[in-house]
Amino acid sequence: MERAGLPLCLLALLWPCLPQGRTGSIPEALLFISTLDGSLHAVSKKTGDIQWTLKDDPIIQGPVYATEPAFLPDPSDGSLYILGEESKQGLMKLPFTIPELVHASPCRSSDGVFYTGRKQDTWFMVDPKSGKKQTMLSTEAWDGLYPSAPLLYIGRTQYTVTMYDPRSQALRWNTTYRGYSAPLLDHLPGYQVGHFACSGEGLVVTVDKENGTVLWTRDYGSPVAGIYAWHQDSLHRLPHLTMALDTLRFLTLRSNHIRLRRWAQPPGTANRDFSTSETQLLLTLYVGKHAASFYASSALVHAGVALVPRGVTLAPVKGPTTEGVTLSDSGEREVTPSTAVRYPPGSITALHSSWLLIGHHELPPVLHTTMLRVFPSSESGTRAKISPSDGALPGPLFQELLSLSQEVTWGLERLPEPQPEQRPQDLYPGSGSRDILVAGLTTLLLGGWIIFLLCQCIQEKHYGPVGIPNPCPSQDLLPLPPGAALNNQGTSWRSTAITPSSSDPKQPTCKVHSSQSAPESGDTEAPDEELTVVGKISFNSKDVLGRGTGGTFVFRGQFEGRAVAVKRLLRECFSLVHREVQLLQESDSHPGVLRYFCTERGPQFHYIALELCTATLKEYVENPALDHLGLEPVALLYQLTSGLAHLHSLNIVHRDLKPCNILITAPNSQGRSRAVLSDFGLCKKLPAGRHTFSLCSGIPGTEGWMAPELLQDAPPQSPTCAVDIFSAGLVFYYVLSGGGHPFGDSLHRQANILAGAVHMDHFEEETHEKVIAKELVEAMLSPQPQLRPSAQSVLAHPFFWSRTKELQFFQDVSDRVEKEAAEGPLVTALETGGKVVVRQNWHSHISGPLQSDLRKFRTYKGTSVRDLLRAMRNKRHHYQELPTEVRQALGQVPEEFVQYFTSRFPQLLLHTHKAMGSCASESLFQPYYSTEGMGDKKDKAPDCRGNS
Repeated sequence: MERAGLPLCLLALLWPCLPQGRTGSIPEALLFISTLDGSLHAVSKKTGDIQWTLKDDPIIQGPVYATEPAFLPDPSDGSLYILGEESKQGLMKLPFTIPELVHASPCRSSDGVFYTGRKQDTWFMVDPKSGKKQTMLSTEAWDGLYPSAPLLYIGRTQYTVTMYDPRSQALRWNTTYRGYSAPLLDHLPGYQVGHFACSGEGLVVTVDKENGTVLWTRDYGSPVAGIYAWHQDSLHRLPHLTMALDTLRFLTLRSNHIRLRRWAQPPGTANRDFSTSETQLLLTLYVGKHAASFYASSALVHAGVALVPRGVTLAPVKGPTTEGVTLSDSGEREVTPSTAVRYPPGSITALHSSWLLIGHHELPPVLHTTMLRVFPSSESGTRAKISPSDGALPGPLFQELLSLSQEVTWGLERLPEPQPEQRPQDLYPGSGSRDILVAGLTTLLLGGWIIFLLCQCIQEKHYGPVGIPNPCPSQDLLPLPPGAALNNQGTSWRSTAITPSSSDPKQPTCKVHSSQSAPESGDTEAPDEELTVVGKISFNSKDVLGRGTGGTFVFRGQFEGRAVAVKRLLRECFSLVHREVQLLQESDSHPGVLRYFCTERGPQFHYIALELCTATLKEYVENPALDHLGLEPVALLYQLTSGLAHLHSLNIVHRDLKPCNILITAPNSQGRSRAVLSDFGLCKKLPAGRHTFSLCSGIPGTEGWMAPELLQDAPPQSPTCAVDIFSAGLVFYYVLSGGGHPFGDSLHRQANILAGAVHMDHFEEETHEKVIAKELVEAMLSPQPQLRPSAQSVLAHPFFWSRTKELQFFQDVSDRVEKEAAEGPLVTALETGGKVVVRQNWHSHISGPLQSDLRKFRTYKGTSVRDLLRAMRNKRHHYQELPTEVRQALGQVPEEFVQYFTSRFPQLLLHTHKAMGSCASESLFQPYYSTEGMGDKKDKAPDCRGNS
């Protein structure tokens, strides 16, 4: 001990001589961001750019092998959460932290488990310019203390806790938690910024507290555990808010891009800005995983983020097991919060009887238990206690901003200190406690049996004694192929490819939804051969195509001998199911809409049979290895727009058009696939005579794919079906650019939509195809809904024309203007801006043989658009009479012939089409313009501009 204490004594003697006050302005210009992987990043306060990184061991390190129960530490303050054991009470918060356990050790819990702890302090001397460790000092090591330049002195404490169970003679659990010695600094003079971090992500957003401007955003690659500043020659912890990624994006778009509201608000104004009717943020517990360790930390979410209810460790309702598809080849995967995940044997939570849900949980209750035989007073520790609520609401700066639930106080609960007169045996349950426990369990079991009998009676009343379910409506989800990857509203998940059973679907063991059904005693079929049969629908619960939020699964199944996608939803979704199925039944006669077959109802779920598809549009665009089955991008977009026009003709607004909601069907008997619209959950059927809908029930759509009028505070008029045209324009650009988005990255995408900050980099090159596409997409993305074209007008746009139609249009225009006076309105419109179209003189851009041939018969003005069209018409009419070299230059009719001219004059078709707009009502030109009003009245789409 004397030898170990010598370095500390030397440090105390040399401390006044160290250059503490000469660190200059470099540390004050830096922020220090601690991440879960153990890195301490020194970043610029102004830009967030990393200047240097100090690497160390991870903040939390759990055991590689452990038996139940599992403990989850909080990397921000060392709080502990326990996953319930036999009682299945779910996650619960222990009333002490890892540092407090270490201060109290050695101690023993009421169940006989021994606790031992160790605390080790270390000083790092770091060069503030390069981030290099100059020396290190601890009770076990000393590298030598001869600093030659001003240094940063960073203290770090390591806490190690070990649990030993004498009954099983096994190490029950151990963990290591590391934290920096840095007191909380509520206010840093002259530092008027606030910081936001994302749960489970390394993203940090920094804003100006005065005006709400986003100063910078950076991703540091690992979840943020703490943010620090250098103040008065020491490290101080800065308050920051941790939020779900979707919540941070939501607040960004709600605040009009870079205006995240004013943080410094007068008292009493926070509830007005973030009330229940607008954006109430709730404190939750985020369960995540880093490397081989699982952790839990506080995080704020808004109403749009799915939460796991309290006490849920198993699948919330019974149904076909999905155990076989929740694991990837590596034995684990991260999924949406509503998915039950069983971790592989040998990991930190190798629980044989529990499932842990990764994601945001409702705040768990505090476990009121006498875990410690002797618990220290608050003065016994050298570190300030930081409760989870302190971590989420670290100071008065943010307390006025948020309207949180009363459950914020959960983190302030601590185990009461034992009174001096309390005897140790009082802390161990005696026979009286056992009697109370037995009585309580007996009451609980009796109540559960009564509830079970009541449910049986109700179930038999509704379903009959044989349990045959009745048909019932539902809601549509994306049927996905095995191995599909989806990103739904910022939530990513992966589904494992499962080979379906090869047995005859009429012969394998069937599992019918019935309260009285049970397998025969002699049944030895493997579980993966079982079929779930509900009415006319059957499916193998192992053959999962995908899953969505709210416990929704999609399986590969059968309906009357036809391969279908079976969508399983909770019974609580009946109202949504009923409304969506009605819309599907009304609209699925069109080839551009996903087909609906039937709905069945079981005791716990609704089942919908839908058309089986092979991929989503997202996969079609982003997976180059995917077989497109001859479905070219332009044909795909035409089918998409045709389906949308069909919906609009029925007064149905889709309101959630995005790549994940557009599916590619399996090829038919001719080998052709189709693009179809799916997911009618947010569709709106407009009453007869109405062309607008209200937003009283909420804002429909997905962030980054919504029209700006849906998010404006006071739009000039109610939204119309033009919102679908805007979303379709985004999809058009996404497909044509190979996955791009005209409004930038996902974090600022919706805010850029509100600001009108569009960038179509993919269309910068001036080619015929890109000029046509850019004009159409720009019109569809107009910030003014009344200026967007209808779906029928989009279908009639030159973007979808074939070469034959283009050539015919040029000939018809030339015939129409041939006899017109040069000063007439048609010729004037055609020649206005013509020099740009013909590139000053079209003679100089055509081949020599064609120039020579044109000069033989008549004179053509090289600056005239009409003369260029006349030359095209004449050469087409006399194509067979042209010299061989001219025909070779022009190519075959119509493909190469048209391309010869449009490739040299990219603006020609679009310019001519606009100039002839005044002739759109003429019978000759009607096929080239909008087809609205040409069909029956029932097929006419509503006016997307809101005009009655």
